[in-house]
Amino acid sequence: MSTGASPLAPEQRRVWDPLVRVFHWTLVGCVLLNGFVVDDGETLHQWLGYLATGLVLARIAWGFVGSRHARFADFFPTPSRVVRHVRGLLSGQTEMHWGHNPLGALMMLLLMALVLSLGLTGWLQTTDAFWGVDWMQELHEALGDGLLIAAGVHAAAALVMGRLERTRLIKAMVTGVKERY
Repeated sequence: MSTGASPLAPEQRRVWDPLVRVFHWTLVGCVLLNGFVVDDGETLHQWLGYLATGLVLARIAWGFVGSRHARFADFFPTPSRVVRHVRGLLSGQTEMHWGHNPLGALMMLLLMALVLSLGLTGWLQTTDAFWGVDWMQELHEALGDGLLIAAGVHAAAALVMGRLERTRLIKAMVTGVKERY
């Protein structure tokens, strides 16, 4: 009896579930729109920030109850995992990680921390205590610049690691299936 699921080749694995993929690409849209299209302080800018914050909070919850490769336990970047991964990269012996590799996991956590920090500092600017306070606005802008830089590094690293690990990382974030070539 067929389960309806198509069989995958030995060098393919379902990795990213629909929630992870929708989270990722919706967050990409929020960041790009707020970073390059929508003017700071506009209502749309605020709502995109709140959406991004909500997405990250949902992803954190999913990191505890979601599918195997979505769970933090599957990829949490412990010091020993990071050291082993970096040693492998430096020696030319990259390990295959079906989920996030340790450096990718560090980047994911950094990106989520930046989005949450932006959400908090953006919201604080709407409160009586921080309305018009220069240092809060400057902090928010610096965090935004940091997020754009980190996102650029993340995208470049996905391309580089895809080549080093011989996997189609970008395609996997669209289809959910990671494949080696």
